[in-house]
Amino acid sequence: MAQNQVIEGLQQSFREVMSNVCTPVSVVTTIVDGRPHGTTVSAFASLSMSPPMVLVALDERSDLLAAVQETRRFGVNILASEQSELASTFATKGQGKFDGVAWTDNEALPRLDDGHGWLACEAVDFVTGGDHVVVIGTVTVAETTELSPLTYYQRGFGTHAVLEGLA
Repeated sequence: MAQNQVIEGLQQSFREVMSNVCTPVSVVTTIVDGRPHGTTVSAFASLSMSPPMVLVALDERSDLLAAVQETRRFGVNILASEQSELASTFATKGQGKFDGVAWTDNEALPRLDDGHGWLACEAVDFVTGGDHVVVIGTVTVAETTELSPLTYYQRGFGTHAVLEGLA
């Protein structure tokens, strides 16, 4: 019993530390049999410049992970600061996340309209990490806009601002 309390305490402390790390908010998407799938992720990062690669972490039980494993392709929609409602919509479980959401087919992947950035990726590896699977992808398309990015910090949405004198 004491070991479980130690683990639970560490998990709570870890959750607190991670809530104080500012992360970009993205929606990872794919299409299976003409139907779009997507989920909000904050565990997303660049991995390599040569070749351009990224990684995203998906819950091992997620429907999106199963879809990406099937298609071996995914899009990363880096949300703009005005898209917090979209982030919340795609953070929910279940179907119907795309109902009423503006998106286009880009590289045979769902690209959400009015985002900060867009990456189309080919999945090259799946690495288990605890209760998540890290999907490693080679970037085939990369586009950005002038819109400010949506970030997540201390359990709330915000955006990035450059400090005075550092721009």
